[in-house]
Amino acid sequence: MTAVPSAQFSERTPGADPEVPAEARAEAPLTLDTAPPRTLDFRALFALWANLGVSLIGFTSAATVLGESGHELGFAAAVTAIVAGTVIGTAMLAVAALVGARTGAPAMAVLRGLFGTRLSYVPTVLNIVQCVGWGVYELTVVAWGAQTVSGTAGWRWLFVVLAGALTTVLTIWPLGAIAVLRKYVAVAVGAAMVYFTVQFARQGFPDPGAGNWHGFLRATDAVIAVSVSFVPLAADYTRHARSSSKAFWATFSGYSVAQVWCYVLGVVALLQSGGDADRIFESFTGVAAGWAFLLVLVLRETDQSFANVYSTAMSIHNLLPRVDRRVLTGGIGVLVTVLALQIKEFTDSYYGFLGLIGSVFVPLFAVLAADYFLGAGRRGWNLAQDAPARWSMLLPWAVGFAVYQLLAPSGIGDWWTGFWGDVQRAVHFTPQAWTSASLFSFLVAALATLAVTALERPGAVGRP
Repeated sequence: MTAVPSAQFSERTPGADPEVPAEARAEAPLTLDTAPPRTLDFRALFALWANLGVSLIGFTSAATVLGESGHELGFAAAVTAIVAGTVIGTAMLAVAALVGARTGAPAMAVLRGLFGTRLSYVPTVLNIVQCVGWGVYELTVVAWGAQTVSGTAGWRWLFVVLAGALTTVLTIWPLGAIAVLRKYVAVAVGAAMVYFTVQFARQGFPDPGAGNWHGFLRATDAVIAVSVSFVPLAADYTRHARSSSKAFWATFSGYSVAQVWCYVLGVVALLQSGGDADRIFESFTGVAAGWAFLLVLVLRETDQSFANVYSTAMSIHNLLPRVDRRVLTGGIGVLVTVLALQIKEFTDSYYGFLGLIGSVFVPLFAVLAADYFLGAGRRGWNLAQDAPARWSMLLPWAVGFAVYQLLAPSGIGDWWTGFWGDVQRAVHFTPQAWTSASLFSFLVAALATLAVTALERPGAVGRP
């Protein structure tokens, strides 16, 4: 059997030189049945999540916060939605990070304890699709940013290929990549963000909907969805954390500060570009030396695609635990690059993609947290290759998904929104301004989980 290693591993390799940084002495395991080195301290994890919280996609996603043209949120309402959505979503992310640090298992292998090994393949496949989708979007936006910096509408294919190649290289030495993020990249990104903040503040911007709070919760849900998209990735990195408390606080503080800053700056840039999301990067290049600082952000955007490609490999490891992760990341890097070459621009499918992510992973996290801290997890989850199936855990997840879609159907196609519209009419329900899809879905899924776990036979899912 291939068992996921225990979280109890030494923080330092016996006999290693204490003067040599831990990141230089160990790398992530090549297969699932190898113990993860515990090399990441608070600073490394803070830098990792702070870098992941700032992204070019985050800037462009400001459009999901402001809302439709002519019905935009007021600036105060938009900032409040950004802060509220980030805090809620990042709290979920930090808890997932804590679980990863405690178990020492990758994110999808953690779900063996919740669903059993075979059933954990269901969320694993969904996460693979999510990660590949995000990877494609990231390479697309890197190419877009590179074209803006270089002042050309051509060479897109070259920018995609170069970004894909760099992404793949980073995944070969993931802990080394995190060390570079901590030491160098975080400083450069911070400098660029400060520069743009000062320049944008000097220019000013119009308030598109002064006093308008209509659509506030919808905007909050959109921000939550972005944070929650990292929940099924968190443990892939925090399994290397030196302590669970550091993993929690580094994740929460690093990602929260960075995403709020990124989104607010994106809102300002969007307003300065006349509300046209396709011209948002012109706000960055429009300031003195803006192209140079935007180039910094474009280059480091590959840490986003790195995280998605690497976590895709970690997810596949739950299915194929003995395959060398370098082979997986190499193949996935090529796949994402090829797919990105086919995508020319962002479309409405991106916003539907965000909604679908929220509806899948918000209730999934609710089920995980409720069972881990208040249910079977208190007795110890079985994370072995032969962990028995827990069919009952699919029910609260499905119920939470249905609640989310009932309140806010994802715009992935007319047939989908039409179906949920028919359901709304059948049950005589009309979504209101106060019906947050994320919060209600989380609450219903968590309560349903506690009800199901109360009926489970004690000891049925504990460690063998």
